Amino acid sequence: MSFLGFGGGQNAQPAGAINPAQIEMAVAELDMITDVFNRLVNSCHAKCISEKYHEPDLNKGEGVCIDRCTAKFFEVNKKVGERMQAMGGGAGGGTFQ
Repeated sequence: MSFLGFGGGQNAQPAGAINPAQIEMAVAELDMITDVFNRLVNSCHAKCISEKYHEPDLNKGEGVCIDRCTAKFFEVNKKVGERMQAMGGGAGGGTFQ
C-alpha cells in the first residue's frame, strides 16, 4: 500500500495526480513518527548520557544503556498499542510511553 498513490490497483490515479487526502495522511504519519523519535531520544538521552561530556563518542556503558533503553521503549509502545486495540481504543499501533 502506498499513501502517495504509486502502488497501482483499483484506485490508481493518473500519473502526476495528487490526492490531498493521501498527502494529509502521509504528513500525519510523519508527524507521529517524528514525535515518537523525539520522545525516544529525550528519554534515553536523559537516562543514559551524562550531562558532562568527557569524550566525543559513547563509551561502552552508554552504548549498552541506549540499546536497552531503545528496546524497552519500543516494547512498552507495542504493549500499550496492543492493550489499546484490545480495549477498542483506536486503530493504530499506539505510541504512548
